[in-house]
Amino acid sequence: MARPRSRGNRGASTSDPAAESVPGEQPIGTRFQMRQRLFAFGNDFDIENDRGERVFHVDGKPLRLRATLLFQDMQGNEIYRVQEKLLRVRDTMRIYRGKVVVAQVHNALFTPLRDRFRIEIPGGQDMTTHGNILYHEYTIERNGETLARVSKRWFRVRDTYGVEVAQSEEALLILAITVVIDTMSHEGR
Repeated sequence: MARPRSRGNRGASTSDPAAESVPGEQPIGTRFQMRQRLFAFGNDFDIENDRGERVFHVDGKPLRLRATLLFQDMQGNEIYRVQEKLLRVRDTMRIYRGKVVVAQVHNALFTPLRDRFRIEIPGGQDMTTHGNILYHEYTIERNGETLARVSKRWFRVRDTYGVEVAQSEEALLILAITVVIDTMSHEGR
């Protein structure tokens, strides 16, 4: 598997035996390893590929007026930023690239076992989630096409889940969306 590029990452296929395969499930792209419950504002963490190589860094900035997560390449260049809104009327978080909003994540529907999120992409096609968000078993889709799969089944490490991103998508944007969904879905965000 080729190491994901830091900017404009479109992913690469994976065949690493360390990541468990699910029978009947065809790989769609690159798998990344995420640490559950580390997405609090103020925490720093690295995102690894399925071979354990650090490929992205998330820098939590809690001491600003608004709590901020900076998504960076491994050279420290900021690519995306998530800022917590001061007053939230509705469950919505925005992802910025520079000063431009590149995605807006809305909690569209909540039921006791499932959350459903809508991801607005300004000037592009919106996305939705399907599955069990709280247990990290869901997909991110656009017009019925799977763009990413999130699953705890791929890694044996406790409090870890995987995000597999289709080769046609920008990996870091999908990972930022996943972090926002995890933050919005769990208490103590």
